[in-house]
Amino acid sequence: MLAVGIGIAWIAVHIGGIFFWRWSLGTAILAMIVIVAQAWLSTGLFIIAHDCMHGSLAPAWPRLNRVVGTLCLGAYAGLSYGALLPKHHAHHAAPGTASDPDFHSDAPRSVLPWFGSFFRTYYTHGQILRITIAAILYLLLGATLLNIVVFWAVPALLALGQLFVFGTYLPHRHGDQPFADAHNARSGTLRPLFSLMTCFHFGAYHHEHHLSPGTPWWRLPAFRKETLARR
Repeated sequence: MLAVGIGIAWIAVHIGGIFFWRWSLGTAILAMIVIVAQAWLSTGLFIIAHDCMHGSLAPAWPRLNRVVGTLCLGAYAGLSYGALLPKHHAHHAAPGTASDPDFHSDAPRSVLPWFGSFFRTYYTHGQILRITIAAILYLLLGATLLNIVVFWAVPALLALGQLFVFGTYLPHRHGDQPFADAHNARSGTLRPLFSLMTCFHFGAYHHEHHLSPGTPWWRLPAFRKETLARR
């Protein structure tokens, strides 16, 4: 139900912004709010696809996980589910090491070199081709290039930054204190509401995710409470 709600909200903003938005001074100000909301929903699409990679969206239906994951990543930014799936499992197999495609072992504390490596790992010519084809179809259907950029490209790029900073860099960045275990991941201290707003709990509860990859995003706060209660 949560995945359906996020998906419907994203589609509504996407179609409404690209095909029906009319610009004026008032709507230009409102557009900034819509962009931020769509960036958050775009992050949500990626997180839904991420749950699909772990089979936690529909545990009894692996094909449904793949279909939903493929649709979410394609809508978000033309990404390939088939290409991301092995990379993500490689991340879980050796987190925070040179074998981790999400990690930048040459600069484990530096955000900009790490982001550059992260961007090169996940953004491909195939993705650019898929986005270009979709944009051409949108233009043929009457959309403007400005609306496509503002309500699709900009939110997707903001979501990329959100996913990288809160879902990858901060949890796996090397610090003065050593990691708790071989997962080489740490959790944050944000309250659940702010954790939800930043990266659907994958920042503040990232270590919990590595402890239990099959736990869906919305159960991570409860999983931490259950884990602490057993100690």
